[in-house]
Amino acid sequence: MSIVTYQIDSAHSSAQFSVRHMMIANVKGEFTGISGTVAFDADKPAASTIDVVIDASSIATREPQRDAHLKSPDFLDTAKYPSITFKSTRVEASAPGYAQVTGDLTIHGVTKPVVLEVDGPTPEIRDPWGMLRRGATATAKVNRKDFGLTWNTVLETGGVLVGDDIKITLDVEFVRQPEGRR
Repeated sequence: MSIVTYQIDSAHSSAQFSVRHMMIANVKGEFTGISGTVAFDADKPAASTIDVVIDASSIATREPQRDAHLKSPDFLDTAKYPSITFKSTRVEASAPGYAQVTGDLTIHGVTKPVVLEVDGPTPEIRDPWGMLRRGATATAKVNRKDFGLTWNTVLETGGVLVGDDIKITLDVEFVRQPEGRR
């Protein structure tokens, strides 16, 4: 098999995150605007590449005021930095069905290397409309301050309002047309 290129299916993919709030509980949110490509070689996973673009303004935490604050210059500054991107630099199979994908993550105009722990991709299936699909889940943890996201408030009882560590989970479904179909 050679490299097969898939498009990320935005309707069936998301990027979730969680962060500690007031040192007591995790708050979760997601970005719903995710697109990109996965070029996958089943025989040589190291030849595979991943290129993801996330619409930073698609952030949703179920709290409109918090979402507006996260889009502001205090955090993501989506007017100035409309996209979060990930571009792989190395893919290594770590066990059957698992991989470590190293790449450049850009948030808030700052690019840092990140390692995604990937479960997948799943075996390719044909959907009811004749398209070929795979899926994968990837996780990572980053420190938001590494990306220039430093806003915070010290709590009266000690600690801070927003934790530094961000847990990221990407659930991605990708699709391609079969050979000869247009």
